[in-house]
Amino acid sequence: MLGFLCTALLAAAVVKADNPANIPFQEFARETNQSLLWNPYRPNVYFGVRPRIPKSLVGGLMWSKVENFQDPQNNFRHTCEQGDDMKGYGWDEFDARSGGQQTIYDQHNGIDITTMFVKIPGGNNGGSWAARVRGIARQDAAPDLKTTMIYYATLEGLGSLEVENEQDPLGLKGDVVLNGDSDRLGEYKITITAGRGSHPEHAHPSYKEKPLDRTIVRSLQAPPDVLWQMKPILFRELKVQVDQYLEKYGEENPPPPPQAYTVVHEAGPGNLHMIQKVFEGNFEFDIIFNSGSSGETYTSQHVSGFINQASKNYWARFINSFNPKPPFDVENLQRFASNMFSNLLGGLGYFNGDSVVDRSYAPEYDEVNEGFWEETAEARAKHQEKLEGPSELLTTVPSRPFFPRGFLWDEGFHLMPIIDWDLDLTLEVVKSWFSLIDEDGWIGREQILGAEARSKVPQEFQTQYPHYANPPTLFYIIDTFISKLGALNGTTPPAKEELERKLNSKHLEDPELGLHYLRELYPKLKKHYYWFRKTQSGDLKSYDRDAFSSKEAYRWRGRTQQHILASGLDDYPRPQPPHPGELHVDLISWMGMMTKSLKNIATLLKIDEDIVEFTNTETAILRNIDDLHWSEKEKCYCDATIDDFEENSLVCHKGYISLFPFFTGLLDPKSEKLGHTLKLLGDPEELWSDFGLRSLSKKDKYYGTDENYWRGPIWMNINYLAVVQLLKYAQTPGPSQALAEDLYTRLRINLIQTVYDSWQETGFAWEQYNPETGKGQRTQHFTGWTSLVVKIMGMPDLSGGKYTAEGGGSFQEKVEASKDEL
Repeated sequence: MLGFLCTALLAAAVVKADNPANIPFQEFARETNQSLLWNPYRPNVYFGVRPRIPKSLVGGLMWSKVENFQDPQNNFRHTCEQGDDMKGYGWDEFDARSGGQQTIYDQHNGIDITTMFVKIPGGNNGGSWAARVRGIARQDAAPDLKTTMIYYATLEGLGSLEVENEQDPLGLKGDVVLNGDSDRLGEYKITITAGRGSHPEHAHPSYKEKPLDRTIVRSLQAPPDVLWQMKPILFRELKVQVDQYLEKYGEENPPPPPQAYTVVHEAGPGNLHMIQKVFEGNFEFDIIFNSGSSGETYTSQHVSGFINQASKNYWARFINSFNPKPPFDVENLQRFASNMFSNLLGGLGYFNGDSVVDRSYAPEYDEVNEGFWEETAEARAKHQEKLEGPSELLTTVPSRPFFPRGFLWDEGFHLMPIIDWDLDLTLEVVKSWFSLIDEDGWIGREQILGAEARSKVPQEFQTQYPHYANPPTLFYIIDTFISKLGALNGTTPPAKEELERKLNSKHLEDPELGLHYLRELYPKLKKHYYWFRKTQSGDLKSYDRDAFSSKEAYRWRGRTQQHILASGLDDYPRPQPPHPGELHVDLISWMGMMTKSLKNIATLLKIDEDIVEFTNTETAILRNIDDLHWSEKEKCYCDATIDDFEENSLVCHKGYISLFPFFTGLLDPKSEKLGHTLKLLGDPEELWSDFGLRSLSKKDKYYGTDENYWRGPIWMNINYLAVVQLLKYAQTPGPSQALAEDLYTRLRINLIQTVYDSWQETGFAWEQYNPETGKGQRTQHFTGWTSLVVKIMGMPDLSGGKYTAEGGGSFQEKVEASKDEL
């Protein structure tokens, strides 16, 4: 009987897999894998390419000036580092389906490196691709600048990788070719062309043994778990050659630096190959990956054509996708906008590895006692974290040098511009995040997958806790998607704008594909939502609190005296001392947003039972936001706590927290509370500045104190939420409509000018901006949510031609005046 049952189950599975109704979905998944398999999925390095396959082929670039013996020790480039003091770097244009171009302005090495990555359609296994590497000596560098360039290829998993060229003890002439065979990639060849450029010559006898007009190749077999540590491996190999030179020639007669800093030439099989070229002045060479499935062998001539066509296609599409509205419809702003967006999308990474998780579920983690933050700290010190996984994730990153990994609440903001460019890719990223969900519904707020990712994170921040949450911004992306679906098939909720058919929007072109995606994802969204309701619930029963609902109250777990990292607003002032009876207005607002989103999905999918449940919960949350968090005295929303008399008490630190019911779209356009909220937002003595909205009121005693992370500085993600809501209320009849329109117009101008001015001055987008000067500060190359300026530029102009920015002058005039600098 058991055998019969097993046979029946197997047969059912086969029938399901072979069901003709599933064929379109399977074909779409195959096409997606094909077009997104290869990319510069290594945002932590200046340039690196890998497939979306664990333990596979990985490549990257390293380089340094070799004018003297000190330069390579200090300035060898590989991973993106804020301390490298670049004049700027990043993608000038990028599309995840076709490729892009980035420029790295390396002032200390005296060279500007341009990398051009292009995908070549055709074949299977992700097809072929190529990368062109170009070096141009900077104006302040010597025209005969000596530069050493190393391209490396590693193979962590099963397969083979070896040098095809015939052995030559002096180095290899012409192109270098690697033959490879890997799981899911099949057979392939990697050609590193001889390229163009001069090479240094010198009279030292070491030159005859290894002339620098040849390519030097070092092949090794290294432990797979250390292959990501390429710079230490390179330095070890350089030392081997230096030691040999010193032994042979002595310290009195060493080879010159371009010769001394070369690896031992020994080409052959191995799982690691370093291909080194030494140039004098400008240079260019190609790295061409020819997939055996394509049936073609591509050359540099082909690559030139592919690069030119991809660039033309990108710009035509970019201008169409992100059509800026006045006063930002200025041609000179196109490079700025493209830089912001391309660096956001170019920060797309594929990560695979284990993660550190504490699943001890210690009773102290429930945070139910007064003084709980001290108890939890002691418990964390006692309990042993464990490695879980491996897991894999496709995600964009906030900052390549400082935060080269996935952050849950950042990702929702990152995808807001990307969904306008590539909706199908956006949904693939969302699906990847929700594939991480555990059986309880938890998703770790910070994804530090593998040893390479952990190397960028202080140890005290590596452990993830299954009771820590993060703002659920991915629900914004789902809401945008269902709005577009609704516009297409006439179901609710309708989209206000007419749907434009764009590339990579097959989930809209085929509504059944879109609905299939939602049906697959919906159970995970609900599980995540119920995890929030269970683990982040607030205490209404133990204290005398008058509220419409006895259930809808919420509190972030993981609080310390100074921080709630889980909230995303780390050091924002909260009630002191922490108390287990605290209630947080930002969290109940997020819960309201999640509830609305799930109600919209249930409506689209026609799940009546869920519609009723989420409608009732939404009503309860809206009522409780007012009952539990509105301060009639302060005329704003506040966190709540329990005072010394065991009574409910509101603690009001006016700032971003006070605006969260507004940010999440939960305020009635006709309510007085909206009017008070907008007055707070627009008060220059409180939150308003010429550069954007301050995170904390100037009048608050904590303004600008201690870390001063979320205690005054301007953050673009929160300002974007403000602009979106101001536009909504500016277009909705009500007593606050005129005020919303005025604030929207002025804030939109101020934000773009702030980011633009700092980018033009420094070459970077920044993590936050100073509320007094507008200067970018903290983490540089923060092209995550700061890239939301591209969305803001495309929002409608309601000013009626009044373009003057605060502080005087026309924004258009300012841009025109700076066009020569651009």
